[in-house]
Amino acid sequence: MGQTNQSTKISKPAGQVWDAICKFHDMSWAPNVITKVEAVGDKTGNQVGSARILNDLFHKTLLTIDPENRSFSYQITDGPSPILSNEIDNYIGVVKVLPGDNDQSSVVEWTSSWNKNDETVHEFCHNIYVALLSDMKSSLE
Repeated sequence: MGQTNQSTKISKPAGQVWDAICKFHDMSWAPNVITKVEAVGDKTGNQVGSARILNDLFHKTLLTIDPENRSFSYQITDGPSPILSNEIDNYIGVVKVLPGDNDQSSVVEWTSSWNKNDETVHEFCHNIYVALLSDMKSSLE
């Protein structure tokens, strides 16, 4: 099984960060990484089963959303190589917003796992999530 974990500290309260990132169809907090979000289906961005396509490449479905614990999980159902649907399966991402070391800060953790232990997948995903977290930090601070 492959896995990647990233995190960043943000100088904003956890509730404020959660409010900015919890809508599955809104990735305005990552304008330098995500250039297009296409909602698929009729579910809103805060309903389990919501689907989206990012940058015409990444097909994702919201699996869980837990506002009380400020977390959500999603599955990538298709994307570019090395995460094409016929190259990898059971790709699950989890995003959590945790309180920081004071009331005015937070930590965002982004983890993902999949059923193939492949360094190419790890590097590909790690670099994307590092870029997303960096863009999030820049946008929200």
